[in-house]
Amino acid sequence: MKQGIVLSVASSALFATMYFYATLMQPFDGDIVFAWRVLMGLPMMALVVHRARGWGALRATAQRFTRGRFLAAMVLCSALLGVQLWLFVWAPLHGYALDVSMGYFLLPLVMVLAGRLVYRERLSRWQAWAVAFALLGVGHEWWRLGSVSWATALVALGYPPYFMLRRRLQVDALSSLWFDMLFLLPVAVLVLQSQAVEAARIFADHPRLLLQVPLLGLLSVVSLSMYLAASRLLPMGLFGLLSYVEPVLLFWVAFLLMGEPVAPSQWLTYGPIWLAVGLIAAEGVQKLKVPPRCAR
Repeated sequence: MKQGIVLSVASSALFATMYFYATLMQPFDGDIVFAWRVLMGLPMMALVVHRARGWGALRATAQRFTRGRFLAAMVLCSALLGVQLWLFVWAPLHGYALDVSMGYFLLPLVMVLAGRLVYRERLSRWQAWAVAFALLGVGHEWWRLGSVSWATALVALGYPPYFMLRRRLQVDALSSLWFDMLFLLPVAVLVLQSQAVEAARIFADHPRLLLQVPLLGLLSVVSLSMYLAASRLLPMGLFGLLSYVEPVLLFWVAFLLMGEPVAPSQWLTYGPIWLAVGLIAAEGVQKLKVPPRCAR
């Protein structure tokens, strides 16, 4: 369990590092950084699959592609994830880092609501209060600006359909992520091809990028492999609880390292949402302390 905790926290730290690392790849824009992330990440991920001896599971999933609806659903999964991968590296380069971190804070709460509305899962008292505080924070932001940032909404509302579709398809995490990346490869190639002349000029003017681009793929896959390893080593409750480390790190990276300003009135938005996340986390800790009942 200790190893799993270390791997989970380390993966969150690497994701936050990659968040800041995207800003170091200027003058590349977010589209090219996303394309390089996919292109460099796929061979690195092949090493992860090989080490995990997952090729058999990948072949079993590929055999299901003869069913057109399954293949279409897998491509849709890839598209949903691709939007999130693009936003993750685009946002730090265009002043939306804090908005995206807010989306990751809201995501667990949206997942709770999705469970209630789609799967008829009952909300605990802690979860009900958490949702109420989150709505209070979102309501304040709406009152402050007249809207909620599109980047925040895209993260908070874009991930749940992806997770629900993956659950319906019943594909293991490693196979799903492999095919998600594989189906994104043509998009990455088209982006790089359309900007090949400009990219060549940027490489010539900034030779450091010749090392930074492969390192981006390495960061992406190492963080991903740590995340997958932690998911296998930890109880689901603790693993879910540790997922709150990442949005906290993303916020402070955006605030301290990228210098994105937080207006005084914005703290009235963040405060209730952080309180909501704290309630969900506290409930998780409480559940972990309660010994499971013996089966009868």
